[in-house]
Parts: sequence; C-alpha cells; structure tokens
Amino acid sequence: MPSISFTLNGKPATLDTAPDRRLLWVLRDDLGLTGSKFGCGIGSCGACTVMVDGKATRSCTTALSAVAGKKVTTIEGLADGEKLAPVQEAFLDHLGFQCGYCTSGMIVTGHALLEQNPKPTREQIVQGMERNYCRCGAHPRIVDAIEAASKTPTVGGGR
Repeated sequence: MPSISFTLNGKPATLDTAPDRRLLWVLRDDLGLTGSKFGCGIGSCGACTVMVDGKATRSCTTALSAVAGKKVTTIEGLADGEKLAPVQEAFLDHLGFQCGYCTSGMIVTGHALLEQNPKPTREQIVQGMERNYCRCGAHPRIVDAIEAASKTPTVGGGR
C-alpha cells in the first residue's frame, strides 16, 4: 500500500491504505474522527462535509488520494482547544440544530463559507448552504447562526 500524507486538523497525518478509499471512512474508521457523518453516500446531503484546503468538500465521495499533500479540516479541528470557532458558538446561541445529524456538515460548510466571504449577505448565506440538507427544518436558525458568526471579529479563525 502506498503512503498518503496530508495535514489533518493542523497536524501531519500519514496512512498506508488504499488510495481509492473514501476520505469519510478513513476519518471515521481509521482515525476515530466521527464528527463527519454518513448520509446519502453520493455527495448530495452534506452530512460528511470537511474542508480541503479551505473549501467545503464532501468526504463520502472524495478518494483519500485526492487529499495527498493538502490541508484537511474536520469539525473536530475547528475549535482551538476549548475555544469554539465563531460558527460553532453561533450554532449553540441560535439553536442551529435539532436532531444534530447534519450539524457538523452545516458548521463546516458555514465555516468554509465565512473563510471565503467573511461578510456575506443573508442571501449569500442561503445560497452557500443550499446543498446541505436538514430534515428537521432548522435552516432558518442555521442561516441566523452563520449570519451572527459573520459579525464576530474572529471569523476565519480555526485551523
């Protein structure tokens, strides 16, 4: 098996595994990072979203080889120790979750959106989040949370 190296949540990671394995399963099964969830398995729902080089990426359809030499950030890597990232804090403050299944993907997607556009309009937030699904109907609170996070001075923080 070839070695595949990348940066995971700010730390070097190297794995000897099949390069075509999906990143989601490597994160969950090999590395014990279970925040990213399996939803649809075809990259549609967003429950598995991580950031690859700052871009929201569906880990269920991403081969491990695609992240070689890149920076991968999971929900577990957004906080700085005990200090939550602004989007994480805002999700708590605005109850941007209900059952919680989609929450990590929503937070990671919202974080990536704010890193690319720290001061989006509400419409830009709605558009940026439209490919992440929430069965519980928490979308208005999710948008409120991301909008609130965009108003914090530390947006773009995290790793």
